[in-house]
Amino acid sequence: MLMNCANSWPMCKARLTRSEVIFDLDKRQAEIAVLDAQMSREDFWADIEGAQEVVKRRGLLQSPAQRWQGLMDRVEDAVGLLELAVEEDDLDVLQEVEGETRVLTEEGERFELEALLCGETDASNAIIHLQPGAGGTESQDWTEMLMRMYMRWVELHGHGIEVLEVQPGEEAGIKSVTLKIMGLYAYGYLKAENGVHRLVRISPFDAAKRRHTSFASVLVSPEVDASVEVDIDESRLRVDTYRSSGAGGQHVNVTDSAIRLTYQVDDDTRIVVQCQNERSQHKNRASAMGVLRSRLYALAQRRQRDKMAELQGEKKDIAWGNQIRSYVLAPYQLVKDHRTGFEMGNVAAVFAGQLDPFMQAYLLSQREAG
Repeated sequence: MLMNCANSWPMCKARLTRSEVIFDLDKRQAEIAVLDAQMSREDFWADIEGAQEVVKRRGLLQSPAQRWQGLMDRVEDAVGLLELAVEEDDLDVLQEVEGETRVLTEEGERFELEALLCGETDASNAIIHLQPGAGGTESQDWTEMLMRMYMRWVELHGHGIEVLEVQPGEEAGIKSVTLKIMGLYAYGYLKAENGVHRLVRISPFDAAKRRHTSFASVLVSPEVDASVEVDIDESRLRVDTYRSSGAGGQHVNVTDSAIRLTYQVDDDTRIVVQCQNERSQHKNRASAMGVLRSRLYALAQRRQRDKMAELQGEKKDIAWGNQIRSYVLAPYQLVKDHRTGFEMGNVAAVFAGQLDPFMQAYLLSQREAG
């Protein structure tokens, strides 16, 4: 017990020191000072929307600095307590320190991961759209499995979730689903899930018990607020209403309250957004417009990155089937991310929502590449 505690504190402190460098806390403190000067002006609240953005920005900058200092203080306190326990040979205090070691190690790992989330929209809520690939019932069932996996990840992180739209499959699974994940850094984490996900398993729908491969697409975009400028040309937008569908219950409406937005971005690109979770057509349209703004923003960002990659001589195949991750259930069990090489043999844990190791590996790879 003593050896474990003694070895853990230097590692925990080193992790927090790395996080300090990644977060660039000195630069953040300098920007906070500038924002504080703005907030102290007498006319600060003359522009309410602008003032709210400044306050929001200050909070996002200040929170990591406060958490980092708090964790470092706890590490120092625990080290002092450990020295006292050793000096007085107090087993009870030593057990207390061991418990604090586990907690701080977990919090240090989480903080180190969040230190990588420094993008403009990383702190935002996330919009996730899941859609099956070719394969009918097989792929639709796989899409529903992914939806449950992300819902469990949301539960583990204590985030909120709202189902904006879901289209059930005829036999099993789902044809499409759109989820809104509400929580700090939801998009920063979940952007690692963008792409095609591949499942290999013995099919529960095949009487011959043959092995099948299924694909599903995961599209993640940040929820953008009114302060972010997104150009929507009304002449390119078509609005359709339809009757909401589902398994029954209070959310199924007998009126045409569900909304489908079809936006023709250009000759080659069209975005379709649906929302049916509200009884009010007006509310569904507002939610659908929010998702459309999110998707358009993410598309613009993605095209900008692709253009930069082209200028730098990189070639990327974005064809369907270029999976980012494979989930193999037979003949062996393994989940492997093809972008980073990270893999886990505990498939059940992955489907139970333990996705952070994959997300961390992706974020680290992006930081090293950038």
